[in-house]
Amino acid sequence: MQSARRSVGRAAAFLLALIVCVPALHAANEKIRLHVDDYQIDATIAPVTHKLTARAKVKFTALEDLATATLELNNALRVTAVTDDKGQTLQAERVSQDNTVRVALPAGLPKGQSMSLTFDYEGTLSNADESPVEGLKLAYVGNDITYLLYASRWFPMSNYGINRFSATISITAPTDFEIIGSGKESSGKVSIAGGESEEPKSAAAKARRQLGNTRDVQAKKEAAPSGATHTVTYTWDKPSFPGTIIAGKFVKTTSSEGGLNLTVWTLDDKKKFAQEYASTATKELFFDITLFAPPISSTLNIVQLPDDTVPSAWAPEIAAIAGHNIGEKVNYRLLANTIAHQWWGVEVSPANKNDWWLNDGFARYTEALYLEHLVGTAGFEEAVKDMSVGALAYQSVPLSSIGTLDVFSPEFQSVVSDKGAMILHMLRFVLGDSKFNTAMRTFAQQNSMKPVTVDQFREACEKIYGNSLVWFFSQWVDSTSAPEFKNKYTIFRMGNGKGFRIVGEISQDLDLFHMPVEMKVDTDGKTENKTIDVVGTNSPYALETFGKPRRITIDPNDRVLKNSTDIQLRTAILRGQALVQQGDLAEALKQFQSALAINKNSSLGHYRIAEVFYLQRNYQAAANEYRDSLNGDGEPRWTEVWSYIQLGKIFDITGQRERAVNSYRQAIQTNDNTQGAMDDARKYLNKPYEREKTSAQQ
Repeated sequence: MQSARRSVGRAAAFLLALIVCVPALHAANEKIRLHVDDYQIDATIAPVTHKLTARAKVKFTALEDLATATLELNNALRVTAVTDDKGQTLQAERVSQDNTVRVALPAGLPKGQSMSLTFDYEGTLSNADESPVEGLKLAYVGNDITYLLYASRWFPMSNYGINRFSATISITAPTDFEIIGSGKESSGKVSIAGGESEEPKSAAAKARRQLGNTRDVQAKKEAAPSGATHTVTYTWDKPSFPGTIIAGKFVKTTSSEGGLNLTVWTLDDKKKFAQEYASTATKELFFDITLFAPPISSTLNIVQLPDDTVPSAWAPEIAAIAGHNIGEKVNYRLLANTIAHQWWGVEVSPANKNDWWLNDGFARYTEALYLEHLVGTAGFEEAVKDMSVGALAYQSVPLSSIGTLDVFSPEFQSVVSDKGAMILHMLRFVLGDSKFNTAMRTFAQQNSMKPVTVDQFREACEKIYGNSLVWFFSQWVDSTSAPEFKNKYTIFRMGNGKGFRIVGEISQDLDLFHMPVEMKVDTDGKTENKTIDVVGTNSPYALETFGKPRRITIDPNDRVLKNSTDIQLRTAILRGQALVQQGDLAEALKQFQSALAINKNSSLGHYRIAEVFYLQRNYQAAANEYRDSLNGDGEPRWTEVWSYIQLGKIFDITGQRERAVNSYRQAIQTNDNTQGAMDDARKYLNKPYEREKTSAQQ
């Protein structure tokens, strides 16, 4: 991905980041027939051969009478044996279409009864070919970082992201690998050239020895063919999602500020940034603690991910960030969102797929609240605009029926995250800051380590609010529409110096709409703010001011999710960015062109079209669009500096170094360092830009 798109395309990158927080589930219409209670997993990673060898004992409870147990497992992993509690070998069928393994239960399992199955399996995890998300690498075994993300289904799973479970996970890896997981850590045996030098100390390690066989010995030899291996066990005994393991040749940076046990794990080239990330993470944790009470654990590991996977991932006690997001300038928003999942995901999680916004929407708004705390109102208002765009980018399905969509689709991700966040933003306006904060804190405390529903959240808010909120949740959770306000009014001068009277009507096209709406009246004197209860399509009002009204603005602080020409333009652009991420450049162009139909001078619209032409290597068309972006409305401001940089790259690619140098100098003159623009401009000023060769060219 080119640096300009990676640097400034935050909205599209965010959609991708959500994949780790929006796990793969069965189809919406497939009934969940079992609940996994606990895992006992022993796995060996062999970085040289990219191989994972594992045994997983899965304890589950039948939610209805079962003849077959169906569990999800990454298609790259081959099941070699399945046994029941008595050691009897069972027949397993691999169904690659939905990444599942189906095990016949000869005696069946009645509803409410529990049993365990033990799976032996192995496979090579080196690319995204068998990923549960097409084209996206979620699990990888190799140097220098091995990652087994929960979303990859590297162990047998059911109802991913909803089924809370406990787990004891033992990982064997070369001794120069640090291993990070969730829960209480204990060290097991160390092996040198296949021989154990220490007696296993943990129960899981002892169980591993009892279950030891030729497969285990061979796996250890593959893990470190010319050196030693060690085993680390993580035990998480509370129902949550402790399914992510990250291992690698990490450098450890610790912080114990405020009693927290915070560790930053980076490769050596990122170590210089670790302390600043530790400091930022500490501030964000304490901010969240102030809002929601202490998390279930005071331990947090900030872990570097490679750049070939998602931008971020979370698990109990883990906030993982891709290497390109770790630099001199801390990506505090991405970090804040990822850390927020220690509450909204780890502690409190959705009871079903239609409740998913209680996870990602809550984390997104927590990120926005931290931004408000850090930079003030202006930065927060920009974040609200971004959330409004994401909330209205797709309006085909309401949040209450979001489970009908594919969880990996841009529609699902955009709605659960951004519309979910906007619902909280509007709820804050309705309740007021004090009651809103109390409701959020109480909800988090009372539902710690539990799945929750939207109705439970509504009831918790109603208890604090002191009145019914059915009208609010019906409008925003059960509906897809948003109003577009219009205002008609007449101003009358009142006698005897009493000021002015405004008689008007707010109209919009949603018959069932009901929300309080702010109005800002700019007068010759002071600015006056009023709140109007807007109900139905036409809402009359009457206001009195002392100074003569000059301008009336509806919802000046964006307290209500609403349509406007600016929002329509930005939503078209967001949909186009999502299509670019999917590789559908032709459809992306149509979306960007529809944005220009709304505003032909949109700098952002021209910039995004230029990006598509650049990806297609249509350099002349790209250059024309970058120039149109420079001559447009200048919104957002960063389009100027990055248009100059991109023009410079095009000139370098086409052998026009003098013109390239001039463009880089113009970029530097903007003094806009959005996402490191100045660094890139200076770098290419000193050394010509060279486009990476495609595999076909190599």
